[in-house]
Amino acid sequence: MKFRKLVLSTLCIALPALSVSTNAFAEKVTLKLAHNLDQSHVIHKALDYMAKEVQEKSNGDLKIRIYPNRQMGDARETIELLQNDALDMTKANSSELEPFVKEMAVFTCPYLFNDDNHFKKVLYGPVGKTITDKTQSSGFMVLSSYVGGSRNFYTKKPIYSAADLKGMKIRVISTPTTNRIIELLGASPVPIPLGEVYTALQQGVIDGAENNIPSYTSTRHMEVAKFFTENQHTSMPDYLVISNKIWNKLDEKQRAILLEAAKESEIYQQKLWDEETVKARQQAEQNGTTFIQTDKQPFREALKPLYEEFTKNPNYSKIIADIEVAGK
Repeated sequence: MKFRKLVLSTLCIALPALSVSTNAFAEKVTLKLAHNLDQSHVIHKALDYMAKEVQEKSNGDLKIRIYPNRQMGDARETIELLQNDALDMTKANSSELEPFVKEMAVFTCPYLFNDDNHFKKVLYGPVGKTITDKTQSSGFMVLSSYVGGSRNFYTKKPIYSAADLKGMKIRVISTPTTNRIIELLGASPVPIPLGEVYTALQQGVIDGAENNIPSYTSTRHMEVAKFFTENQHTSMPDYLVISNKIWNKLDEKQRAILLEAAKESEIYQQKLWDEETVKARQQAEQNGTTFIQTDKQPFREALKPLYEEFTKNPNYSKIIADIEVAGK
């Protein structure tokens, strides 16, 4: 941890010096993008695709340098680096953005979407834009939105029903909403950075975690948590965000190139995601994972108090009503 803090403090000092010079925005620009995913992950591949498109479309005048695999920390750390002008762009899922943009919490409202098509209709439609527009007051704006499938529990012992979670220790991205989900199911939420989950599972610090299938395999958590229960409690997107200050320094042409490449990366990521989900399931099964199909109704019932809290909260009630209309 001491080393990590030293690295981050050094970055806060050093990165502004590495950022684009005053005159460079009229000439060549290199944007720095850091995220916490492995290079094999679908979203990293989409970001890499975008970076290549940006370079090609700008004839090399606009470039994106990517720092993957937590080189600059987990999502919260990279968002803070961005807010402190020490980083230009980062990737974070809605739960990781929730402490900075409270409206992102709607994606952790349990069992809100009817199916994948409903989720995409919201994410890429006017409701999704209403949510992403809220990020600007936190110092950054959303360039692209990526599908993240549904989140499920994976554990060291089988979970056949909601009751089986009672007394278990489950890793979460700690927010009031995610903590409440775990608590309502009778388990204990344990906030652990993504990079420490494997060891925590291995050593018995936690009994399980929750995520989508591609992330379950790309993190190799399938090696230490052999049971994957497909209860699909939430669907959370990932977002690529850019500092407001950096965006405002780009000229019109640079913004247009960046936006076009970002939108193209959304389409590319969706295609990769569908392919990767099938491949990841096969890989996990070959590695000995047991996939458990479970009755979702007991999970819905246990989490109903949280759903009702959302619908009564003035910060979220209108957005949730619009999401439900989009599913009809």
